[in-house]
Amino acid sequence: MPEFIVTQRGAVYPWECDHMGHMNVRWYAAKFDEACWQLLASLALTRERFVRDGAAMAAVEQRIEYKRELYAGDVVTVRSTVVEVREKTIRMRHEMTNDVTGELAAVTEIVAVHMGTSPRRSRCLPADVRECAMIMVKGQGGQNRGGRRAMIAAATAGSRR
Repeated sequence: MPEFIVTQRGAVYPWECDHMGHMNVRWYAAKFDEACWQLLASLALTRERFVRDGAAMAAVEQRIEYKRELYAGDVVTVRSTVVEVREKTIRMRHEMTNDVTGELAAVTEIVAVHMGTSPRRSRCLPADVRECAMIMVKGQGGQNRGGRRAMIAAATAGSRR
């Protein structure tokens, strides 16, 4: 079973609610977007690495299922994992839960492609990123958290200002 990690925690604010009183769909997408960047960073795909390598990630597919409504004041957690790794793409899953009720509020799956920034063409994921993602897919991350941190540190070494 894939390893899920916490990638976003927050609350539903009144301004995130629509005229029907529940969180508007655009805010689900925003919270899932924040979770994506946390997940990518856990795979050693950090901002520093993107800059250094002249690379980026681009979402090419996203599907969201809304399971339960959320209201102003609800507190939520997003847990994320990698579901599939291919040569140039990562398919990730994010699950948003209402922390008080424990109910699953929404789920999204996103396919993201690794690409160069100039030219803007897909490119292979770095080997260390693929290895780290495969650890998560296989659910072995709990045994290798230190190894993942070391990969991230090595990937970003020398790129700090």
